[in-house]
Amino acid sequence: MRIGFIGLGIMGEAMCYNVLKKHDDAVFIYDVIPGQIDKVAGYGGIPCHSAPQVAQKSDLIITVVPRSENSMDVYTQILDVVDNTKICVDMSTIDPDVSLKICHMLEEKGCPFLDAPVVKSQEAAWLGDVGIYVGGPRDVYDKVKPLLQYMGRSIIHMGDNGKGLIMKICHNALVAQIQNGVNETLALAKANGIDLDKYTAAVSYGVGQNYYYDSKQIALMNHDFSTQFSVENMAKDLDICHRLTQSQGMEMAGLEVSRQVYQEALARDMGAMDYCSTLEIIMSHCCPENEQ
Repeated sequence: MRIGFIGLGIMGEAMCYNVLKKHDDAVFIYDVIPGQIDKVAGYGGIPCHSAPQVAQKSDLIITVVPRSENSMDVYTQILDVVDNTKICVDMSTIDPDVSLKICHMLEEKGCPFLDAPVVKSQEAAWLGDVGIYVGGPRDVYDKVKPLLQYMGRSIIHMGDNGKGLIMKICHNALVAQIQNGVNETLALAKANGIDLDKYTAAVSYGVGQNYYYDSKQIALMNHDFSTQFSVENMAKDLDICHRLTQSQGMEMAGLEVSRQVYQEALARDMGAMDYCSTLEIIMSHCCPENEQ
């Protein structure tokens, strides 16, 4: 099966690397940034000059792009060259309602479609260990699952089209709220003379231990905000969650607190930094004399 890969950014490059390393057929590649095409061509990808050229040459088309408008743009571009002989899998994190519009566009061409957003970091993507939440027809999922396993070991079919994205949004909203709790309690501990090492040990003794803090404690200790998952991307996902809850008449107070933190981080030009850098926002409010 010939694979097409569109979108070679922070996550897409790493995910495509694993596809290229493990797949025994052609992999066609495209990105709007020519330098990224050249880089991934160095791993063995076959460069294309446009998204439609990738789609025309491929049996399975994978997209990993930043935003809803980018996904819609790509699928609008390739619509004339897809049919029932191809499968499209969008691994971007976008608004579920936009994904459903794309799904319906492709259905009219007879082309099966899955939404399959990923969780975990760029580091996990390079290791081929992202988590993948899939929405769409079960038979299509079963057909492409072995190929998705190039990129991730933990893959779950969530249900109909859109359900993978809804689960991804639920996941990231949960992570942001856990993160905010970590940041606030770290600030409180510091304000009362408890250092980070003792905080870390004490949290591990109880049910407050969590994967977010376990994975980020060294970065937080060293104020190392090298980007694995950016503030900008988490802010985008929280905004998607906000729109989703608004459309359903729901209120999520914890979500809105986290959104305020991320909006402030964006206003401070922290968008390109790793999302753990939001500790700086909380520290500036709780311990302004200690802000770094």
